[in-house]
Amino acid sequence: MEKLKILLLGAAFAADLHMDAYSRIRDKIEIVGIADLDTEKINKLAGKYGFSGFKVFGDYKEAIEKCDCDTVDICLPSFLHYGAAIPALNKGRHIICEKPLATKVEHAEEMIKCANENGKYIYYAEDWLFAPAVVKAKSIIEEGAIGEVQFIRSRECHSGSHSPFAQKVEYCGGGALMHLGIHPLALALSFMNDKWVQTVAMTSPGGEGNIRHKTMEGEDWGAALIRFEKGTTAVVEGNYLTCGGMEAAADIYGTKGRLHIDLTFSSALNCFSISGMSYTVEKAEITTGWSRPVVDEHYNLGFTDEINYFVDCARKNIPAGPGVRGEDGLEALILMDRIYRSAREGKAIENN
Repeated sequence: MEKLKILLLGAAFAADLHMDAYSRIRDKIEIVGIADLDTEKINKLAGKYGFSGFKVFGDYKEAIEKCDCDTVDICLPSFLHYGAAIPALNKGRHIICEKPLATKVEHAEEMIKCANENGKYIYYAEDWLFAPAVVKAKSIIEEGAIGEVQFIRSRECHSGSHSPFAQKVEYCGGGALMHLGIHPLALALSFMNDKWVQTVAMTSPGGEGNIRHKTMEGEDWGAALIRFEKGTTAVVEGNYLTCGGMEAAADIYGTKGRLHIDLTFSSALNCFSISGMSYTVEKAEITTGWSRPVVDEHYNLGFTDEINYFVDCARKNIPAGPGVRGEDGLEALILMDRIYRSAREGKAIENN
């Protein structure tokens, strides 16, 4: 089978995560183009992972139009996902799209429609669903080891995004809930495989009303209760208030047991350092004293298996499975939209 020709849009944080994954499956892929406004970032990123022989583009629209590829991997800021996806799909390319699928529900709906019209697939890059701990937890639930799931509590939190785009609602569609909470929300939807019927939410008000990040337009804390059709309840949270490194975790309570999933601090290493290490875990403010430095963070968070899976699907010209299809990205965005509406209006919102 021929290698899949990839056009990568973006050369910043998300692109680095994807490039690491591509570097592990060189026998399956060829990076034929990379686009970013800052071409120096392209060279630095490619050099980090040893890629060469690709075309460099300073404009993603030009790249989509001129680059001969099979699949377009969209690692641009969230507000540009829609603008990149539509021309890529119309050009006859499959797309891999980072979360969230779009910043507006109507844009996500148009993306799904465009993919269907062109006979192409959207691979929704929700890395949590490929994290080894999450995959194992789901298999434990499916074998009935903890009985019937009754309650899920899930969260992603850290001290604040480094991205300037995270500061504006128009660029990312919201605040901490959209930027971080989209992951635990996707986990709840995937684990339940059930229709959600009601949500009620609360967030910090944004700006000066925020708990800590007064210059951020969106909320720096938010949480939502979600009720599913069969009665199970989930609580999802996202915040920019958590010091000490990123927290990505979930607790699942069943009639015959319980599960705790820790995506970030599960490490076989335990280190004490007086001088400090170069890195321990994402968003950690300090690396001195006792810490548990991650061994393979990108793998543990799911990015490695996620990209490998999407590449296999695209090479076979087949859709992704439940949870990581374009339709699943749309459903997560619809639920997030209702969560924000609940927070604004101070009432429960039904799924109708």
